[in-house]
Amino acid sequence: MIIRTLSFIGINGLHMSNAVGDFIFFLLRTLKTMFTTRLKMKQLFMHMERIGVGSVSIVFLTGASTGLALALQTYIGLSRFGGENYIGVVVALGMARELGPVLTGLMVTGRVGSAMAAELGTMQITEQIDALRTLRINPFQYLIVPRLVASTLIMPFLAIFSMLCGTIGGYLYTVYVLEMGPDVYLSSIRAHVVLSDIAGGLVKSGVFGFILAWVGSYKGYVTTGGAKGVGLSTTQSVVIGSIMILIANYFLSSLLFKSGLSA
Repeated sequence: MIIRTLSFIGINGLHMSNAVGDFIFFLLRTLKTMFTTRLKMKQLFMHMERIGVGSVSIVFLTGASTGLALALQTYIGLSRFGGENYIGVVVALGMARELGPVLTGLMVTGRVGSAMAAELGTMQITEQIDALRTLRINPFQYLIVPRLVASTLIMPFLAIFSMLCGTIGGYLYTVYVLEMGPDVYLSSIRAHVVLSDIAGGLVKSGVFGFILAWVGSYKGYVTTGGAKGVGLSTTQSVVIGSIMILIANYFLSSLLFKSGLSA
């Protein structure tokens, strides 16, 4: 029994170590290609359009609904000790520092990360990637790097759009549902929200974009097993990407706080 348990732990530990190693080497190869080859600008702009423009509607709905709910919950909490005047600053800071970047990252991972894994996985099992190598086209230069750069660049724009939608949603709830004066909501934001709060959220969102493209591209690139493998890679890309974003969020928040960028 003990030998079986140790064998199970050892085998799974080796498999996990191999998977993590392949994951990291994939990133290193991508970075090497990024800095040693020419960026495919046509592919870059195409993926920026797919990731950015294609995600505007879902980011709008996510940001606005989050702002409305945050304003409601903030009012419930602050009204217990007469702090309703601070609803605006709580909503704005919550959207700028945490909810805007994180929720945008998770939603775009579900939409774009899964699409990357499915597209590259289909290309892998149908040998289209092998065909690119036959034509002396570097698959990393043509397929991976443009996705990684596009996602990293466009995510801050989606995040700031989410922050704006959330803040407007909180404004609408505060002014038209709670019937408080608009000056009360806006003055608290002007008094307490600084540029570093927004800058920290934008840094986070750029990192989240890098993570979701890294995970989605990797899971698609190593897909095996036909249609079943594509479905498995797609699911894993969303799950792993979302977990990595949530973990990275804590470490980024701590790092930004210690550096003073988002104090």
